[in-house]
Amino acid sequence: MRDKPLVALAIVVVLAAIAVGYAVGRRKAPPPPSPAAETTTAYSPADNAGAPPASGQIDAIRRGIPVDQEGEPPLMARVENTDVKRNRAYPMQPPTIPHSIDNYQIDRNSNRCLLCHARANADKFQAPPVSVTHYMDRDDQFLATISPRRYFCNQCHVVQTDAKPLVANNFKDIDTILSGQIDQPQQKAN
Repeated sequence: MRDKPLVALAIVVVLAAIAVGYAVGRRKAPPPPSPAAETTTAYSPADNAGAPPASGQIDAIRRGIPVDQEGEPPLMARVENTDVKRNRAYPMQPPTIPHSIDNYQIDRNSNRCLLCHARANADKFQAPPVSVTHYMDRDDQFLATISPRRYFCNQCHVVQTDAKPLVANNFKDIDTILSGQIDQPQQKAN
């Protein structure tokens, strides 16, 4: 009963905030465009060979679609379920998962990944065992079980998919760079 004035004050403040927000929103809202104007401002990535629209609001990740317009989402990437390991692009990169993990339960009580990848079971399932680094705590002391900070596999490991890159990438791993430098002096000698 003592809190009635406080509750009433809170309700008044909330209603006042809603009224102010409504008034401000009504004042700043642009007039609705006419149907003729909508058809002339529509932008397609095929228009102007990918040139940005006149407004200049463009984001490369949106595949040439202005930020103020809705685009067609790309198709969902399919999981590459080939059980073929990909090469790693840089040292210490977590390996990608070469199979589907749909419906794998990973919570504080169960980790489906460890059924096959635990060091005790890896031979039976022909799966690569979890790295010894996953059995170390933050002080580099070895533990009898997986470290709690390495228990949730999806924090670092992702499923391999056939997704196309969102932006252009000319990344070269160190082996490619080094092999190119070794080949160049040989070509100059010939």
